[in-house]
Amino acid sequence: MNHGKKMIAPIIITMLLVLYYGGLAIVFILCPGIPFLLRLLTIVIPLALAGTMIGVLVSRIREIKGGEEDDLSKY
Repeated sequence: MNHGKKMIAPIIITMLLVLYYGGLAIVFILCPGIPFLLRLLTIVIPLALAGTMIGVLVSRIREIKGGEEDDLSKY
């Protein structure tokens, strides 16, 4: 079965959010004058969110390949 079309939207949304969170982390890396602890938090939190988004994408791709395209059907 061809599930490629159903994977396009989750992949694009994940790419955009990972780029956004990565960009946020880079901005805070380059900002001078921010205390170390605050800088560390503003780098770690967006990178953790980006990692979470990638994990959710992998889970969603497995669901689509397994034939479970509609998550709402089980509720």
